[in-house]
Amino acid sequence: MEKRVIGILGSPLEEGNTALLLDTALQGAEKAGCAVEKIIVSQMQISGCMEMMHCKDHPICEVEDDMIPVYGKIRDCDGLIIATPIMTMGIPGELKCFMDRFQVFFMAKYVRRQPLVSAEREKQRQGLFIAISGMNRKDVFSGALLSVAAFFDIIGMRFADQLLINDMDQKQNLRNYPDLVDEAYTKGETLGRLLISTP
Repeated sequence: MEKRVIGILGSPLEEGNTALLLDTALQGAEKAGCAVEKIIVSQMQISGCMEMMHCKDHPICEVEDDMIPVYGKIRDCDGLIIATPIMTMGIPGELKCFMDRFQVFFMAKYVRRQPLVSAEREKQRQGLFIAISGMNRKDVFSGALLSVAAFFDIIGMRFADQLLINDMDQKQNLRNYPDLVDEAYTKGETLGRLLISTP
C-alpha cells in the first residue's frame, strides 16, 4: 500500500522561507516513493478549541468547520511534516489553533482509552518538524518543540526528526543558503524511505 505524507504549512506566506523548506521536504518524500499532500493552515476557516467537551464522548469535534475532513487525513497518513516560523518564542496563532483542535485525538487516546491510531501504527508513523526563527538564541525553539512533541504524541506519531534554522533576521532568504534547503530535502527523503521500508 502506498505511503502517504502530509505537510502542514504554519506560515501565511505561501512563497516564503518556511514554505520553501516544506515544499522541498515533501519533494524528498515524494522522491522516496510516498504520495504527498500539503495543507495550508492560513487558507482554512477554523476556530480554536471551544472546550465544548463533545469529543470527550465522541470521536469527532462538534465545531463544523474546515477541521472536520482533516481529522481523517491525519489519522490515516503515515508521515507528517510540520513547518512553521517561530512567533513570540512559540507556535504562531493559526497553527496553534489547528493543533489545539486535536483534542479529538487526545480524548480518544487518554480519556476513553480508545485511540484513533493503534499502538502498532503509532510505532510506524513518522513526524518531522521544520522551524525557522529570526532570533539567534539557544532557547528560541524550546517552546515550539514542547508543543510539537505533545502534538505528535496526541495524534499517535513518532517525533522522528527536526530541522531548526535560527538567525533568519540576518539570513533573510534561504534561497541563498542551498545547503539548508538541501538538508530539508534530505530529511524529507529519509522520512519517506523509512516509511517505504515499513511493512
